[in-house]
Amino acid sequence: MEEMRPSSGPQAFPSIFPPGLHAIYGECRRLYPEQPNPLQVTAIVKYWLGGPDPLDYVSMYRSLGNSSLGVPEHWHYVSFGLSDLYGDNRVHEYTGVDGPSGFGFELSFRLKREPEESAPPTWPAELMQGLARYVFQSENTFCSGDHVSWHSPLDNSESRIQHMLLTEDPQMQPVQTPFGVVSFLQIVGVCTEELHAAQQWNGQGILELLRTVPLAGGPWLITDMRRGETIFEIDPHLQQERVDKGIETEGSNLSGVSAKCAWDDLSRPPEDEEDSRSICIGTQPRRLSGKDTEQIREALRRGLEINSKPILPPISMQRQNGMNHDRAPGRLLHGRHFTYKSITGDTAITFVSTGVEGAFATEEHPYAAHGPWLQILLTEELVERMLEDLEDLSSPEEMKLPKEYSWPEKKLKISILPDVVFDNPLQ
Repeated sequence: MEEMRPSSGPQAFPSIFPPGLHAIYGECRRLYPEQPNPLQVTAIVKYWLGGPDPLDYVSMYRSLGNSSLGVPEHWHYVSFGLSDLYGDNRVHEYTGVDGPSGFGFELSFRLKREPEESAPPTWPAELMQGLARYVFQSENTFCSGDHVSWHSPLDNSESRIQHMLLTEDPQMQPVQTPFGVVSFLQIVGVCTEELHAAQQWNGQGILELLRTVPLAGGPWLITDMRRGETIFEIDPHLQQERVDKGIETEGSNLSGVSAKCAWDDLSRPPEDEEDSRSICIGTQPRRLSGKDTEQIREALRRGLEINSKPILPPISMQRQNGMNHDRAPGRLLHGRHFTYKSITGDTAITFVSTGVEGAFATEEHPYAAHGPWLQILLTEELVERMLEDLEDLSSPEEMKLPKEYSWPEKKLKISILPDVVFDNPLQ
């Protein structure tokens, strides 16, 4: 349960006011000096006492916007609880002043104020609690540019705004607290078509487009739940001139999806029980390096982990079954990598291209495995062939499963099976 009340300022409790909370309040007071006691949604039973809501508070401010920039009046919501407010290990492990505080961020949200509204709607606070529950239960943090597939109007209305992108709050600056640094990630409500464009290209590109369209967000990315048109309906040129061109020149920023998947080395004699998941690659595998290392690690750690009890619809790269051939080879043609991570275990299959520095699959040994993780090196020529051969995957609803694709000279076979096959281990 939650209650709404004006917040009490830190002056009332100078000796016991939690230092992390005090630091974030300071940034809020910098923006809203005339609103020292905003309305707050408060978790009645705090999370560390067994309550269901990880956010202790969500403060709600009335922003006048900026008429010279074309920013409308709106409600500005700020969360308290994803960062370490207390520093006494009751919620977050205290890790010192130099690193991130708690998860290192708080959420914000800007909702266009309707003329008839004299007080802020409280549903955004519950939305933020939902995202916070996901972070706490999965320990997957959010980053600027991430997308959240929600598949439902954010306010439970009939709105087209049914998904979210995340970006830096345009006004709130990172705060140094005694328990580490806190940055502010703003939730931006988007339509399904805009989410799909972010998945096919990248979140930052779509956020930049939203900033240039006043009706769809404008420079401060204000969410308007009554918006009836996507940015592509408002400006039809954006799809072709910006999104399609961005995908063509940059590829997709999506570095993996979760799927029901498995792999096996069919060249190994069936009686060889030593290690059915290990492929000899001839030389000691080199360590992955630089940006690609971080991308693969992040894809496997943050974007692809599936909580055993998911409390949200798919987030970022989650729970997409089947082969996203339009994205995977598209990334590979731009010298990147793409991972399929099993939603039922540790199995992972990463396709890498010759442009990925330090991958342990090489042209000499294109198949390399570490335990349940398989890397497959695809040359540009093979990617082009696969794109042609996998063309019918663009219409999955018309495809009859099982379906098998084979490239014998590459010793590679891909089978696409109905979900039910994965309910039992592969024989």
